[in-house]
Amino acid sequence: MGMVTVRYFASLRERLGRGEERIDLPPGATVGSIWLAVAPPGYRTQVLAAVNQEYSSFDRPLAAGDELAFFPPVTGG
Repeated sequence: MGMVTVRYFASLRERLGRGEERIDLPPGATVGSIWLAVAPPGYRTQVLAAVNQEYSSFDRPLAAGDELAFFPPVTGG
């Protein structure tokens, strides 16, 4: 079906030990299904996602060639 580029930012990059990877896109893949596939077991945190540099919901379908990014929520004070 194609490949997607998955990028990780900030503390996610440190936690996962990688900043980027290419993943073979399974049929029917969504942002959420990719997160479940790449997140470490038991890693429960709120993350934000973007597809092609636009914020995205976790139920958004993915297409070959998409760039998917995961990052922790921005906090401010």
